[in-house]
Amino acid sequence: MAMRATSARITGAAFLVYIAAGLTGLRLWTRATSGDGVAAQVASIAEHVLDVRLTILLTLVGNLCALVLGVTLFAITKEQDGEIAMMGLVSRVAEGICGMDFSRTLGLVWLATATDTTSLDAGATSALAAYFLKMEGSFGASATLFAVGSTCFSWLLLRGRMVPAAMAWLGVLASLLLVVSLPLQLAGLLRGPVTQYVWLPMLLFEVPLAIWLMVKGVAAPAAITSHGA
Repeated sequence: MAMRATSARITGAAFLVYIAAGLTGLRLWTRATSGDGVAAQVASIAEHVLDVRLTILLTLVGNLCALVLGVTLFAITKEQDGEIAMMGLVSRVAEGICGMDFSRTLGLVWLATATDTTSLDAGATSALAAYFLKMEGSFGASATLFAVGSTCFSWLLLRGRMVPAAMAWLGVLASLLLVVSLPLQLAGLLRGPVTQYVWLPMLLFEVPLAIWLMVKGVAAPAAITSHGA
């Protein structure tokens, strides 16, 4: 029980750091890439290089939190269903690893600040910048892996009655919403403001869950409790 309580507290803290790093990084990135058109955005990046570099650091922190969450959530839920918990662990670890590719972000910094781009004409520079900006603005494999891992762990928390049922159900539904919408967005079939709104249920789930885990901890899985009885 002591190990379970420790894992719960670490999970709660990792969730909060993960969310704070993600939201802060998103705000910095939005400010750094403000402007109408590719040229204006590249010029803005040149003026906000520090913001972009801080975004990279915050993204790295978030990815490391994803690895921690994979391990701690696996420790909490593995006794409920080892196979599903392992799927959640693999998904969250893969999320963290995929998210550590900063080549596009660093490419934008280079295009915005380097003085040795004479080999690239204006058209090539604009095309590269447009590609990097488009890829940075989309949710790719890393986000989809997050959604899959979140679905696995939320389902186990619900099935094991380890957190309040309403909270767990919100986690399952919010995760499934992302599992469906993120691939559609990646394929270009889902666009516009809705691609941002689909994240709101997840935020409403993870913040209360983090606080609950830090304050209340997590109950033993229902299957274990029943077996012990």
